[in-house]
Amino acid sequence: MAKEPWSSTERIPRRPAPEFELADSLGHAISRDGFFGTAFDDKNQYGPIAMMILLLIVATITGGIMNLIMRL
Repeated sequence: MAKEPWSSTERIPRRPAPEFELADSLGHAISRDGFFGTAFDDKNQYGPIAMMILLLIVATITGGIMNLIMRL
């Protein structure tokens, strides 16, 4: 029987994979698992896309705050 290569040779053991369910679309994934569940918990295949959307939202808010501070 072949030994799995990651079982004992890795210094940091892998964590078990989270529960993962396929979704039909990003809208379906967000309505079923929630935006933060999709972005942070990787409950479906749209986790990276939701994380990029979250990054854009946070960057827009941060840029707006910086713009307001610079105008004072």
